[in-house]
Amino acid sequence: MCQLLGMNCNYPTDICFSFQGFAARGGRTDNHQDGWGIAFFEGTGCRLFLDNRPSIYSPIADLVLRYPIHATHVIAHIRRASVGPVAIENCHPFQRELWGRYWVFAHNGDVPGLHAGDCRFYKPVGQTDSERAFCLILDALRTAFPAGGATVREVHAVLKEITQSIAAHGIFNYLLSDGNFFFAHSSNNLCYVVRQSPFSSAHLIDQDLSVDFQALARPTDRVSIIATAPLTDNETWTPMKPGELLAFENGVPLKF
Repeated sequence: MCQLLGMNCNYPTDICFSFQGFAARGGRTDNHQDGWGIAFFEGTGCRLFLDNRPSIYSPIADLVLRYPIHATHVIAHIRRASVGPVAIENCHPFQRELWGRYWVFAHNGDVPGLHAGDCRFYKPVGQTDSERAFCLILDALRTAFPAGGATVREVHAVLKEITQSIAAHGIFNYLLSDGNFFFAHSSNNLCYVVRQSPFSSAHLIDQDLSVDFQALARPTDRVSIIATAPLTDNETWTPMKPGELLAFENGVPLKF
């Protein structure tokens, strides 16, 4: 299956350290070699990088590692193709507009049985079941709140309902954000770590690389990293429960 990486924080920061370990899984330490992508929210804008080559061989991935883009919401994905050929249109994250904002989505798992004809307003461009699921989610949000303006609690309630419907078809781990809201859903495999004061050092599992966040972060900084599997071997990662849908805000998960 594919793997997911997300970041939500209370102050714009870069994801270079986590991405270095994550990108290694795209063909070096794991077999997710069928493309990759990453999206950074900056204000109302969104930088989206996609490549259908393995991340370990991608010059675009090298650019992301060398160019520290600071953002409060980041979603990344490395693909192991199961539905749809290896092609740029099938690389995650996918992006669409809703309520005058960009929405970005990445999925890990398989949800067979979803049909493009079920989508009303949004249509998939590629062939993946993941993109069809994204279109169905945005259809549900647009139908529930035609003019937008919904709170994170209201969006969470509608999202939970459509997520349960889609997850009934299979495995539906995903990350979703519009640069304001950040949601993570686990069917069977998603975890997170919250980095905040007092900061310590972290060591990557997939690279022999450590960073001392105490020397880099401000006392008020708070960052949540969400991933399919832990990226570090000396931090406490919290596994999400099956069927759990979390909203993250300012670097912490919200409780509804």
